[in-house]
Amino acid sequence: MTVGVAEPEANFDDEDGMDHVDAINQIFAEFEFAYHNQFHKAFAETESLVIAKKYWLSSLENFAPLQIVQAAKQVIRSQDYLPSIAALVRACEQGLDLFGLLPARQAYLEACGAPPPKREFHWSHAAVYHAGQASGWYLLANTAEATAFPVFDYNYALLCQRVIRGETLSIELPTPLPKKIERKLDKAETKARLAMLRDELGL
Repeated sequence: MTVGVAEPEANFDDEDGMDHVDAINQIFAEFEFAYHNQFHKAFAETESLVIAKKYWLSSLENFAPLQIVQAAKQVIRSQDYLPSIAALVRACEQGLDLFGLLPARQAYLEACGAPPPKREFHWSHAAVYHAGQASGWYLLANTAEATAFPVFDYNYALLCQRVIRGETLSIELPTPLPKKIERKLDKAETKARLAMLRDELGL
């Protein structure tokens, strides 16, 4: 049995070319706007602000830039006071939830339980569909969880990282067949359409 793998896209750039320095500058600008008086009291001098930015940069470098920005927005919505670096690290560690992504096991159960046609199912996130497709619908439907889940988990983790780095995943719906086919399909076209149908039905 051949198992698909979601490509990691190692060279994918963050949305709008954002890097870690951009992310730190953006969250400090948002902190200044949201916590104006507290911000200027904490960073009364330019030198202290520069030192703080360098420290936050070193503390958050293991998180994706977009993840840092999303975490900061969440903290601002829920916290009345200028956050500490520890508060932002905790928010970053929530990871998947910041981007509307399910935990791996919940995503696996959704993929296993989704009825055909798979593309038309109301997925919690496109990453679940693509992880299921990469893992193989037949594998998910007919293989024990002990074997199938690690495959799905691997593919889902790769896709989640792409989302966290800023990529937007979509599900392309198939083009409806015309009501009347003007010509007879040749063998190659017939085979291709049958393959697409099997994929949609998870066969």
